Amino acid sequence: MPKFDSFVIFAEMRTGSNLLEAALNALPGVTCHGEAFNPALIGYPKRTELLGVTQAARDAEPMHLWRKIVAAPGLNGCRYFHDHDPRVLEAILADPTCAKIVLTRNPIDSYVSLKIARATGQWKLGDAKHRKAAQADFDAAEFEDHLAQLQGFQIVLMHALQTSGQSAFYIDYEDAQDLDVLNGLAAWLGLEARLAALPDSLVPQNPEPLEAKVTDFAGMEASLARMDRFNLSRTPNFEPRRGPNVPGFVGCAKAGLLYMPLRPALDAQIRGWMAQIGPLEEKFSQKTLRQWKRKHPGHRSFTVLRHPLMRAHLAFAAVLHWPAFAESRDILRNAYKLPLPAEGKSIGPADYAQALLEFIRWLKANLNAQTSLPVHALWASQSAALQGFAQFALPDLLAREERLAQDLAYLTQAAGIAAPPLDLGETDTAPFKLAEIWSPELEAAARDTYMRDFMQFGFGAWNAA
Repeated sequence: MPKFDSFVIFAEMRTGSNLLEAALNALPGVTCHGEAFNPALIGYPKRTELLGVTQAARDAEPMHLWRKIVAAPGLNGCRYFHDHDPRVLEAILADPTCAKIVLTRNPIDSYVSLKIARATGQWKLGDAKHRKAAQADFDAAEFEDHLAQLQGFQIVLMHALQTSGQSAFYIDYEDAQDLDVLNGLAAWLGLEARLAALPDSLVPQNPEPLEAKVTDFAGMEASLARMDRFNLSRTPNFEPRRGPNVPGFVGCAKAGLLYMPLRPALDAQIRGWMAQIGPLEEKFSQKTLRQWKRKHPGHRSFTVLRHPLMRAHLAFAAVLHWPAFAESRDILRNAYKLPLPAEGKSIGPADYAQALLEFIRWLKANLNAQTSLPVHALWASQSAALQGFAQFALPDLLAREERLAQDLAYLTQAAGIAAPPLDLGETDTAPFKLAEIWSPELEAAARDTYMRDFMQFGFGAWNAA
């Protein structure tokens, strides 16, 4: 008795999925219905319907075809590639009675095979005497795109399986030609039948070594050597995700402008600038903000990026002086040994600079979820805050503090209004100004702590901003 009601082979072009399908179809009671959800065809080329469902009907309601596949006699399934109809994917992944078979192949092998198939027009081979030969021209940018698509889809599959507590049967291109592995797959599916031999209806199309299949193999090797194969240059990010913070947004209906603050923000200056245009609207919910957006077609939203060192400096000043941070100050003093003054005591500029340096170094651990204190919006990375915004809407403009007047003038021009004057005044509101205490050590610490923000937004040294 099969353990599953259906199955899906998650694969890609040129990974051996035709051969694996042929092997499964050779098992009594098992039917794989080809690429049932390929937008360009239904099941197989030149077919007009599958299980009584036409391609037009499938396109109108893809889940109808999937239900037909599940209900068909025996154990039924199909092949699904990353670019197939996405409307069925969530339901398939969420169903624990659907067996997930994940077929993979070395990406460079699948890329070269794909290039040859496109050049020859030959996608299957039943007899070697009909084989069409060609060589592939390697294109580094094209291959990187190919690799990104494969890896992106594998991440989607892995995450869905992990979060739903399911497991898949992973099989490689070479494994699909191993009789013992194929029979292991049959056992995993809960089938009693076993294969006596490999399917003989298909043969490998390009059995030569890779160097014989590429026009410039040496050039391909050089290009691949320059790629970050193991993503060694990535910036690790363990910072907790943030919400969109919609209640903090500020609207100006007259101009259709929406300000999305990144704390510590230039709130007073920007509110004053917007108020010159028209009355401000605040305290949105997601529902009321959606309504506001519908009422103001052509609306423009913006936020203001600030240098990470300035943000850390202002956040630290808040930690030192705001009553709400009294408990946090106690924890920073006692648990993390930061040189903060005792409650009610003042601090001089030299001691402040040293305490700020220690605070920024502590922030690195805090942002990586390695401390007992949560990540506060005042010192969260701007990257994380923008990802939070994206859960609702991304800003149209990322303005920069150091050129805010020019950026806001551009924004108002896009909105079709004249830019009112911007009075920034004093933007460093801390008791000790960053310009007075700046040091290379502070700069280096900020860069180390906010590495992702420096990389994402191209910040230079603060004193050169």
